[in-house]
Amino acid sequence: MAKRALITGVNGQDGAYLAKLLLDKGYEVVGAMRHAATARIGRLVELGIHKEVEFVELELLEFSNQVRVLERVRVEELYNLAALSFVGVSFEQPIYTGEVDAIGPARLLEAIRTVDPTIRFYQASTSEMFGKVRESPQNEDTPFHPRSPYGVAKAYAHWMTLNFRETHGMHATSGILFNHESPLRGQNFVTRKISLGLARVKHGEEQRLELGNLDAQRDWGFAGDYVDGMWRMLQQERAEDFVLATGEPHSVREFVVTAGRHFGFDIEWQGRGAEERGVDRISGRAIVGVNPRHLRPAEVDILRGDAAKAREKLGWSPRVGFAELVGLMCEADERRLRDGRLLF
Repeated sequence: MAKRALITGVNGQDGAYLAKLLLDKGYEVVGAMRHAATARIGRLVELGIHKEVEFVELELLEFSNQVRVLERVRVEELYNLAALSFVGVSFEQPIYTGEVDAIGPARLLEAIRTVDPTIRFYQASTSEMFGKVRESPQNEDTPFHPRSPYGVAKAYAHWMTLNFRETHGMHATSGILFNHESPLRGQNFVTRKISLGLARVKHGEEQRLELGNLDAQRDWGFAGDYVDGMWRMLQQERAEDFVLATGEPHSVREFVVTAGRHFGFDIEWQGRGAEERGVDRISGRAIVGVNPRHLRPAEVDILRGDAAKAREKLGWSPRVGFAELVGLMCEADERRLRDGRLLF
């Protein structure tokens, strides 16, 4: 009999890639979304799997709804990928972020314990929990110092997952994932802002791309690789927490230059601070600028992960490199603009 898995946030980047991975492995996939999001399945459509997923409405703020869903769908694995995932928005909505990203997973864990404590649970933790890092690279034992309400809320959910594992003996695992991107990334994330923004500049739809902190460095990998790590975590006999990362940090500025090459731009940087701009050497046009409103109140300067434990115990390693990842995103956005199909 096929395994059944429930994915919260199935219509997001990670949810879509994970759903495809599980379907390819012969799973029956139940995709959970909020009522307000049920019409937004563009990523699943792009992957061609929207007709293979069984959809249910699930609300992270409502415990009784979670219990009823679990009683009805009866799954072996639950991957909690739903969250308010925009770090910048979390500064404006800190209480709501806490309700969704911190208390929401705690409700799910308690619902599992109530309905069927044998369900294996995956919590999407994040490198943003490390925040103001005390050591580099960061691994499973690195102390947390989150610098945003998003990071704080995720840290609570991370520790609650560990607590349910230790207190109730549940197979509950947190994957501490460093930044992972793809052509399915949302437009609010800086990587997609860059790939889509430069595509629009190339095709004359925008004059220039505006960004915030160009110096921020992140450990960027491909989301399709990272969902494979999630699945591997829940196949382990004993639940543990794992870091998934490439170990190679790159700056926002470097991402812009790499993406620019794909679109035929040769970008050099002029000026400093808020006056810095990226100028295309070929045309002499300033096509990238800094807008202070995109800066965070508290910045995380650099994140770099150490995935040695995942390599050793899960047999996991990233396959798509930085330049290839950037190219995939740029090619997808150029195609979407050409075809007039921006589904998300």
